Amino acid sequence: MPDDARQSELYDKGLAMRREVLGAEYVDRSIANADAFNQPFQKLVTEWCWGEIWSRPGLSKKMRSMINLAMLTALNRPNEVRLHVRGALNNGVSREEIQEVLLQTTVYCGVPAALESFKIAAEVLKEEDAKRR
Repeated sequence: MPDDARQSELYDKGLAMRREVLGAEYVDRSIANADAFNQPFQKLVTEWCWGEIWSRPGLSKKMRSMINLAMLTALNRPNEVRLHVRGALNNGVSREEIQEVLLQTTVYCGVPAALESFKIAAEVLKEEDAKRR
């Protein structure tokens, strides 16, 4: 398969996975807002992260979401934590499981990093509750 065809296949597969996990509205907005400077980044993330890695059969989307929450907490990346709490909910991670992941990260990543993620997760959960009303 030519490289361009493989990349196109990975992009399509990645775009579908990215929309499924993060929500089509968010993903479509990210892609639409890409300019000449960051468009290559959007393409790379869609192909590599979502098409190549998230689409692999070795772990469930639920497990990948839980791992992401732990890693993003460890890296202290609040914007990505917010995004991936929503993704985790979309992937069937329960509130209790999110809580347990963040408690686990408290011990291994430190209180300040986990505290930030707990605050963000609580905000996202409240927003999701408000949508249901």
